[in-house]
Amino acid sequence: MVNVAVAQFAPGEDKPANLAAAGRLVAEAADQGARVVLLPEYAMFTAPRTDERFVAAAEPLDGAFVAGLARLASASRAVVVAGVVESAPGGERFRNTLVAVAPGGEVVALYRKLHLYDAFGVTESDVVEPGAIEEPRTFTVDGLTFGLQTCFDLRFPEVTRRIADAGAQVLLLAAEWVPGPLKEDHWTTLVRARAIENTMYVAAAGQNAPTGSGNSMIVDPMGVRLAALGEQTGIAVAHISDERLTEVRTKNPTLALRRFSVTAKQ
Repeated sequence: MVNVAVAQFAPGEDKPANLAAAGRLVAEAADQGARVVLLPEYAMFTAPRTDERFVAAAEPLDGAFVAGLARLASASRAVVVAGVVESAPGGERFRNTLVAVAPGGEVVALYRKLHLYDAFGVTESDVVEPGAIEEPRTFTVDGLTFGLQTCFDLRFPEVTRRIADAGAQVLLLAAEWVPGPLKEDHWTTLVRARAIENTMYVAAAGQNAPTGSGNSMIVDPMGVRLAALGEQTGIAVAHISDERLTEVRTKNPTLALRRFSVTAKQ
């Protein structure tokens, strides 16, 4: 069994202030026994629109912000997972990257957002470089395997299915789920659907207002919400159990019964 926490806050354009806010949430989660702490997408830097400000704020993965996450991981003795603004070759765009940093300071997994948010009146691809399609990277804590995913990719079920096929039992989903008509309903529905159809835990951490719709949650393989936050800044912690996974996958062996696989679109 592993304690997992989702941490919800509203990052701004001040990177040191964002790191400090993340540090307070990680420390609170560690005090409650969390061994994995998930922070939102763009925890490093968020502006009202995804534009050139993000490009200017971008850093390499060996830069100051990820080094700061490593200090938080070391102090908390937890794996800290957070959305960062990673610099990309050429300097015209950036990478929307989710990193998992272990207590020893090493990046044990990363995920670069595959599907860019070119929807609902936003064109993220103007300044974001999409992630390459590659084998999902996972990490293990106390015998449980964790996979990573980001925001808009939630609307593409094959992304999560590939992560489940890679052996992940828990999906860590970081988001800045932009508010709007029916958006919170979409968020709740899709998070629970990904858990149910893949018989896996889903821990989903989003930003709260003004940039995100909040409602971070941890959902079990039957789609039951184990812990959740509304609109407030804070953390939610839940127990992730291998026994529960086995129980659900025995009752509902959909991963074993399916007759289709996922392939990349040409």
